[in-house]
Amino acid sequence: MALTPSNMMDLGTPAPDFSLPEPLTGRVHRRDGLLRAHGLLVAFICNHCPYVKHINPELVRVAQWALDHNIGVVFISSNDATKHPADGPEAMAQQARSLGYPAPYLYDETQEVARAFDAACTPDFFLLDADLKLYYRGRLDGATPGNDAPLNGEDLRAALAELHAGMPAPEQQLPSKGCNIKWR
Repeated sequence: MALTPSNMMDLGTPAPDFSLPEPLTGRVHRRDGLLRAHGLLVAFICNHCPYVKHINPELVRVAQWALDHNIGVVFISSNDATKHPADGPEAMAQQARSLGYPAPYLYDETQEVARAFDAACTPDFFLLDADLKLYYRGRLDGATPGNDAPLNGEDLRAALAELHAGMPAPEQQLPSKGCNIKWR
């Protein structure tokens, strides 16, 4: 497994706009329609990545907490499904259903959205404030396949709680690490 870190774009960067399909429902979702009162969490994930597979249970719990606290959530897969069919729309719909993703899981077939966000890996998290400016970009927690760190979402949970409370962005933000996005 090659380990790729997040690119860690500058905090305060305006979020790019996007409109992407959700394979599970066939609906198209726009960024602004996913935004809630306190902000929006954009998570680049995929089906086949062992890092994403490892964090999926906690990712579902963290996403539900965000939604319960009026922070929107969206999952996006940008991997090249031609080379990685497990990351294609049909498999995405099946995964969203089987894991009970509480938020839309969108398909970025052209990879334009991942490039606009400067996403580098799966998972890669971008927490936006209510003005759609970057508040947090970093890891879920220190857990990865093969280490003994607890899978508790502590880093992302803390950032979500601070955003919800109206606090400044956390000073310490550690990059997420995972598989590289599978570019065309």
